[in-house]
Amino acid sequence: MSDNILQKLFKPSARGRIWWVFVFIIALVLTASLINFGGYYNKVVDKFKAPLPKVKETSFRLGLDLLGGTQLTYQADVSALAAAEKSNAVEGVRDVIDRRINTFGVSEPNVQINRTSGGDYRIIVEMAGIKDVKQAIKMIGETPLLEFKEQNNEIRKITPAETKQLNDYNKAAETRATEVLGKVISGGDFKALASSYSQDEKTKALGGDLGYITEKDNAEIYNLARNISVGKISPDLGRVAAGFEIIKVEDRRVKINPFNSQAEKEVKAEHLLICYIGAAGCESGLTKEQALEKINKLKQTATPANFKDLVKQNSTEPGAREQGGDLGWFGAGAMVKPFEDEVFKQAVGTISAPVETEFGWHLIHKEEERKVEEIKASHIFIKTKTEADIIGQQSEWKNTELTGKNLKSAAVEFNPQDGSPEVSLVFDDQGAKMFEAVTARNVSKPVAIYLDGYPISQPKVNEKITGGKAVISGKFSITEAKLLAQRLNAGALPVPIELVNQQTIGPSLGQKSVADSARAGIIGFIIIALFMIIFYRLPGLMAVLALTVYSLAVFAIFKIGFSMAALVLVGIFLLIGITVNGWFILFAFLSYILLYFIGGLSPVTLTLAGLAGAIVSVGMAVDANILIFARMKEEIANGKPLASAIEVGFKRAWPSIRDSNFNTLITCFILIMFTTSAVKGFAVTLGLGVIISMFTAIFITRNFLSLIPSQWLEKRPSLITSIKSENK
Repeated sequence: MSDNILQKLFKPSARGRIWWVFVFIIALVLTASLINFGGYYNKVVDKFKAPLPKVKETSFRLGLDLLGGTQLTYQADVSALAAAEKSNAVEGVRDVIDRRINTFGVSEPNVQINRTSGGDYRIIVEMAGIKDVKQAIKMIGETPLLEFKEQNNEIRKITPAETKQLNDYNKAAETRATEVLGKVISGGDFKALASSYSQDEKTKALGGDLGYITEKDNAEIYNLARNISVGKISPDLGRVAAGFEIIKVEDRRVKINPFNSQAEKEVKAEHLLICYIGAAGCESGLTKEQALEKINKLKQTATPANFKDLVKQNSTEPGAREQGGDLGWFGAGAMVKPFEDEVFKQAVGTISAPVETEFGWHLIHKEEERKVEEIKASHIFIKTKTEADIIGQQSEWKNTELTGKNLKSAAVEFNPQDGSPEVSLVFDDQGAKMFEAVTARNVSKPVAIYLDGYPISQPKVNEKITGGKAVISGKFSITEAKLLAQRLNAGALPVPIELVNQQTIGPSLGQKSVADSARAGIIGFIIIALFMIIFYRLPGLMAVLALTVYSLAVFAIFKIGFSMAALVLVGIFLLIGITVNGWFILFAFLSYILLYFIGGLSPVTLTLAGLAGAIVSVGMAVDANILIFARMKEEIANGKPLASAIEVGFKRAWPSIRDSNFNTLITCFILIMFTTSAVKGFAVTLGLGVIISMFTAIFITRNFLSLIPSQWLEKRPSLITSIKSENK
């Protein structure tokens, strides 16, 4: 008896296999529904206090066009490289930036390389959901440039002849700038004069147009333009570090925050800091409670009049005695969040209650507040020269060949003598040889370790060091040492990069447009469903149910990510390939390549183009069912019984479905490999949808129809009238 049960269980009949597949489909629907609607499920469990486990709620990852975020543009300095090496070096920069961003927990960044018509290499970094530009810049730029330098015994000084050459050039530049200013004031066309005389290559072709700028964008020009009326030109030459400026102000406006449509503000403030043990960069011996007690006492005596004196006498911030805690003017995103939240909501002239940040406890005196003004300006720039332009940058230290790119690893250690934290460095094989050579030629001399252009240590070399190991020591706290090691391990840039543009991007669609798109998708689905049911009756209803399963599966995979999708689909397709159609084994292989190697381990990031790809794939899923049903109609018209017509219809429609979907997948693969951004997003979601549509159209629809007994269906021709009509 038990043997018969086991035999039926593990070697079921054809009808039994259909029911097992049906159970599998139900399990798939339930799983996909929990992924898509986990929040609603958890609410029901809470409301009825059901003894059921809750599920982890997941949400869609939205792209820059749907969610908004930060876009940064960097220019790579490849001037020191040979032409053949430039492209590879910039590719390396992109890889390092991508690694740095992901180290800070930002998934699905879009990092692109763009080569300008002038031959410059630019790296465009888009990060959805990040509104704090300063934070985004830190994510990319905080990983330091580590350099080892030795003493420079060949410092060159400018000669009298070169000094005369420098003075003559600058005098001629001032004369030329004065002449151009005269032409502008006398009524000359500003744009034409800028195109002819300006030495700013970036704006020259635009007639000197700078667009709308703020003080953050270009402080020198902004401060010169601030005192010029709209439509007017600077009456005198403006002097900036690099030369002379002639400025015309075209317009002024208040800057609007793209996320809330409110005018952006900036504040002028000063603060008093009392740090405590464990706070970032703190050398105070106070505990957190002691620091809070002290700052509360200071709050009781603080007034706007005596605030600066209290800062100089009590603040633990470095430089507080000289600066008095002055922070100057700053806007949103410039300070850590708790500090920013407090200072922007408090009234002008007030002193805040103690505010805690990672640096300790703060009192904030808000001095002034103003709206951020943007100025639309044009300029004519005449360049001057400095000594560095004649003889180059001179320094008492010169670079060795050893830099952070030769670093293998960095780790925090503790000095065995005083227990202070240090950062130990281990170089790769090439770096070890370089380090040995540097120390060999500098015995009894100092070697400077520079971090981001600043010397952090200048140890004296006592003997040649072999083995490729070094130690960075300094007045590090444990937190600072850990951060330094983390930053060094993130990787060194192959070439220097300069931030040339930064902007916070609001969602180009907005909530209303996203809602409208969703509504349009639902309406389209309903229209398709009605068409299929009216035209194909019961088979059409089965196709709609399969299409519902398809939609649930697609959006569930959008949430769980490519790697999980690869595992699930490969397993499903192998099952179908073994039991139903061997072609699905090939589809399993294609799914693995497309989803795992292309998608990696990350969740799918939905963009507008990606949503378009998903919607197009819905049409392709319906198209497969239409091909199948059209074949079924032909077989019924030829007099075959319904069960046989269903079987032959699926079999004969398969070559057309297979070929069209193969071609689509090949196209998607090419687009994924050789395009970027929106086109790639469209191809990824379309390819994913096509693969899943194969499963739903061939497997699920067929299974649903096979569950209905053909004898029962033959007795109810009204359920298949649209097919039977061909016999009449």
